[in-house]
Amino acid sequence: MLLFLSQEPEARPGPPPPVAAAAAAAGLGPAPGMSVCGEAVGAGSLPSELVVHIFSFLAGPDRLRASAACSHWRECLFYPALWPRLRLSLRVSPAERPRLEFLMRKCGWFVRELRVQFAADNYPSGGGGGAAAAGEGAAAAGEGEAPPLCPRWLDLLRTYLELVLCVLSSVRNNRNLQKLSLFGDISILQQHGSISNTYLGKVDPDGKKIKQIQQLFEEILGNSRQLKWLSCGFMLQIVTPTSLSSLSNPIANTMEHLSLLDNHIPGNTTLITAVELERFVNLRSLALDFCDFTAEMARVLADSNHVPLHRLSLLVHSVSIMHKSLDSMPEDENWKALTRNSTNLRVYIMAFDVKSDDMLRILKPSIPLERIHFDSYITCVSGAVVDLISRQYDKFLTHFILMNDVIDMSGFPDLSDNRNEDPLVLLAWRCTRLSLLAVHGYTVWAHNLIAIARLRGSDLKVLEVTEESIDFDQGELADQDVDPVHNLIEQVSLGLGRPWHAVMDIELLSVFTEPTRHFYREMQSFSEGI
Repeated sequence: MLLFLSQEPEARPGPPPPVAAAAAAAGLGPAPGMSVCGEAVGAGSLPSELVVHIFSFLAGPDRLRASAACSHWRECLFYPALWPRLRLSLRVSPAERPRLEFLMRKCGWFVRELRVQFAADNYPSGGGGGAAAAGEGAAAAGEGEAPPLCPRWLDLLRTYLELVLCVLSSVRNNRNLQKLSLFGDISILQQHGSISNTYLGKVDPDGKKIKQIQQLFEEILGNSRQLKWLSCGFMLQIVTPTSLSSLSNPIANTMEHLSLLDNHIPGNTTLITAVELERFVNLRSLALDFCDFTAEMARVLADSNHVPLHRLSLLVHSVSIMHKSLDSMPEDENWKALTRNSTNLRVYIMAFDVKSDDMLRILKPSIPLERIHFDSYITCVSGAVVDLISRQYDKFLTHFILMNDVIDMSGFPDLSDNRNEDPLVLLAWRCTRLSLLAVHGYTVWAHNLIAIARLRGSDLKVLEVTEESIDFDQGELADQDVDPVHNLIEQVSLGLGRPWHAVMDIELLSVFTEPTRHFYREMQSFSEGI
């Protein structure tokens, strides 16, 4: 394989190969008329320092292709300085394991930023298929019994545990680790509650793998010397209520981001207490289950000894509300005290299948709410909640997402029922910083959509409404001679000052994804945007 090619005088100049371009940029190109691919001066004879320097100019894929030149270049490929960050999206498949083992063996001991997402994107049929199917399965199984899972589900869980063990065991002694982010996207198994211990018992009969995973995680925390960012979401009991005690006080004192989310923890168990939070005096970003964020925690963060908090992400889940309580949540005076100490604090809330009455209790006036996302299979948001949001958070709100993943699309709920003004139009009018509005599964009248576009104009950077959510007033249609769909597209486009179309396929929605995956992804970018 030719790596560095001397250019022929008569040849037409063109873009150099990636490796040659990198070598030229590094000042390491061959002399005119000289080839470094011969036996006397081969690619393998270059000093390791020069090969690594060349690699530093290449993108990841080009770097991998260049390493195929010879064994010497392959050895240089995994020089620590070349891979300070490692971001992996792993399919929960046995085929991933040998590749993962190789990569983690090479990079796990020195990588500074590790972000891993275990993505079970091809869900097997049988025993799953969304919240509705999960609910039906649970009902069919009877009270107190776990709905049956097909063998492929059990294989999925078994493979998941093995991949998690592979990742954690490879970084257990890494003292350079500064950012650790783990996300387990198998939450389809957790709809309407946590995965039953019956399931885990079938793939891990004596619980050894779960205990080993928990011990490895605590070992990583105990060995860390530079950890600033710790994020763990929906990872099947990887975090326990005692995990954070493994962190030394110096590391806890300098931690800047902490995210702990797990739907699988039993009963009223919380992953962090207000007493434990007192050690994290330098925390600038925090993400928790809403039911775990108590008034006492708000008081700890409002203390003058704590640096100002900039980002707070809260997941409100119907399952948590069912098993825990809202009685300990921060009251308005707690939010006022917190915002006095943290004047730049912004809050992101995602509510999943939460009743409107509970939301009206949760949404205190002094929350500096910047983003809110409603997602549901069963419980719909009321117009009163949307109206409250537009009145209380008009100075902060930038993102508003309304998703209703109903199976029957023949009749979507109408937020404007029995109201003089549509709540979404009022939201666009009052919230002058609104830049993203996405709606699916709720009726959006065409004339209201036009009004929203005119009110917000080009400041509304994202306006996504699915085609099936849009409805037309029959009285207005009778007075129009033009095609109503064409007229809608034209009027909304004029209002926004750019071409606009309704979203034809829900899967094309930028916010359309599994809810916990979306929350975790948005939380990461929200927190990194400090």
